[in-house]
Amino acid sequence: MRNFMFLSLLVFLLACDARHDSGNWQWEPFVKADSVNPILQPDSAASFLCPLRKQLVRWEENNVLNPATAVQDGKIYMLYRAQDKIGILSGTSRLGLAVSEDGLHFIKEKEPVFHPDEDSMKTYEWPGGVEDPRLAETEDGRYILTYTAWDGKTARLCIASSTNLRNWTKHGLVLTGKYKDMWSKSGAIVCRQKGDKLIAAKVNGKYWMYWGDTKIFICTSEDLIHWVPMENEKAELQVLFGPRKNKFDSDLVEPGPSPVITDRGILFIYNSRNFGPDRDKNLPEGTYCAGQVLIDGADPAHVLKRSDTYFFKPDKEYEIKGQVGNVCFLEGWAPFKNKWFLYYGTADSRIGVAVYSPVI
Repeated sequence: MRNFMFLSLLVFLLACDARHDSGNWQWEPFVKADSVNPILQPDSAASFLCPLRKQLVRWEENNVLNPATAVQDGKIYMLYRAQDKIGILSGTSRLGLAVSEDGLHFIKEKEPVFHPDEDSMKTYEWPGGVEDPRLAETEDGRYILTYTAWDGKTARLCIASSTNLRNWTKHGLVLTGKYKDMWSKSGAIVCRQKGDKLIAAKVNGKYWMYWGDTKIFICTSEDLIHWVPMENEKAELQVLFGPRKNKFDSDLVEPGPSPVITDRGILFIYNSRNFGPDRDKNLPEGTYCAGQVLIDGADPAHVLKRSDTYFFKPDKEYEIKGQVGNVCFLEGWAPFKNKWFLYYGTADSRIGVAVYSPVI
């Protein structure tokens, strides 16, 4: 009888564990804050003295997009990309700073806090500017910024750091050596949640970064400043995952906000484009949607699960019409007031927010 009871209990526990494992590991829904969106828009009145053009420029009169966020002293701080109307393509990009006490309403600072300058990075950042910011914090209160330097020909992934989000030290290119002149961008550092902070976290003794805008690649670091790209047995860049035929992510995949360590693994939100003959025909061609991936917490180079379809797509007028139509590009998020605030670019023109309320 005791053996039977033991076996019955074992079967029950295994069944419970199986149900737990097959449960929904994704975070959803993220509800768009329709009453306030878009929360950031271009401002043709904002100007600053550009140290390279030697003149006043209206640095955010064209578009605002690419938000990255961090929580400091009970407020959400947002770095965002802003474009002027001068120069190549859509103008030069710089990073502004905006602050919010509720996660919904932001006050912008008057001048950019990060921009091309007469420094060692000018050759990589000018005239295109600086784009795609993402933030991670360290245990000692430093902020690590990954960003894209755009010289007008090649995008290059770069690193900077700050203690106050306003004054930055540029540390140079993430990829060096044979990869120095390779197109690279959009680096998202694996973090763990600590209260309202997202702290860069070591796994197996190393920091991890996912990057790329065609496929997702991997870098590791000992100090968050110097990074080593992960390679396969052919000495080529190791691919974490790539596009899929006949799905919303048929053309490209690109990191979203900082991947977060959870009790199931590393939750990684990614952006994607639906394009080409093998696209999802139920979406307009060129649509940017977002999916989710669960990565092995013990082996951050191994994908456990991947969402079959998107959880976030453009369906509002300001997401459908703009510099690039049909775009929701997720890039910053923050745990704040017992919720998760997710910030995203809308049609590469404005910035919106959506909110996830986890069951506690």
